[in-house]
Amino acid sequence: MEYRKLGRTDLDISLIGLGTMTWGLQNTQAQGFEQMDYALEQGINFFDTAEMYAIPPSPATYGTTESIIGNWFKERGTRDKVILASKIAGPGLPWVREGKNLIDKANLHAAVESSLGRLKTDYIDLYQLHWPNRGSYHFGKTWEFTPEFDPQAEEDNFLECLHVFQGLIKDGKIRHIGLSNETAWGMNKWLQLAKEHNLPRMASIQNEYSLLCRNFEPDLSEIALSEDCGLLAWSPLTRGILSGKYLNGAKPEGARLTIETRVEHRGGTQTDAATVEYIALAQRYDLDPCQMAIAFVNSQPFVSSTLIGATTMEQLRSNIDSINVSLSEEVLNEIKLLRRKFPMLF
Repeated sequence: MEYRKLGRTDLDISLIGLGTMTWGLQNTQAQGFEQMDYALEQGINFFDTAEMYAIPPSPATYGTTESIIGNWFKERGTRDKVILASKIAGPGLPWVREGKNLIDKANLHAAVESSLGRLKTDYIDLYQLHWPNRGSYHFGKTWEFTPEFDPQAEEDNFLECLHVFQGLIKDGKIRHIGLSNETAWGMNKWLQLAKEHNLPRMASIQNEYSLLCRNFEPDLSEIALSEDCGLLAWSPLTRGILSGKYLNGAKPEGARLTIETRVEHRGGTQTDAATVEYIALAQRYDLDPCQMAIAFVNSQPFVSSTLIGATTMEQLRSNIDSINVSLSEEVLNEIKLLRRKFPMLF
């Protein structure tokens, strides 16, 4: 396993991080335990979760993934072997704190306490803001995103949250903080305010990034590199689309996009066409398509960890083994050509 620094902290996190959002819906607790056991054996020390998991989110599954991780910590005695990340949900889910869940002082305290209880731990290593109060272009909103917010009100809220984080860190309940699904403006503003007011600094940003979704480049990647605030890349397989299992409208039984009730904005004829060509590229060079896709994300200098998620042990083993795949210049050059052919799919 390879390790990279988490921002400017003293933590070295595994380049392959374990995503957990299927546990409690697609995966049972026993299967979650098996995945965590295997990941730890393979040198993965970075686990990522959130209060809103399992996914797809619902009142019935809210908090279940954290509870499964907490039960594993208690049964295995492994808390000190894991760098644990979790997240507070942003506004929009009516079952989270009765729908009154802006990210602010009261909700941060409530969310952290609840997560600590479910996780059966005294501290969370990296506590992240799942998405901004003001919204962002993620989750299918890329084409319609038109920011409308009061910059001063946002700045006041950011400062309020940073002061809360300062207290939570002092109390030992969290160690470091991070962003998720944030924009370049937001990322810069958080870093600026932390510096100006000597407050805790964002260590990372967790955004979607894959062969099919490269919105992180070039602006956010420039900030990540220059400010030591690396990317925790979620969905490196574009929700499994890059495996090819959803081509031509296929709906495999039990698969993530099959059980979702909402329309998957990443799908469509253009996405299918790009997927076919990326799979063909992998096959020309005798590579597993999923391992090639993950290896590409691993190779980016602005990436601190690539978050994989699997519903079967076979998938998990293959995804972790991508750490041993190094892409040749020929493959990388062909990827560049395909990106120009399919520049922005969703």
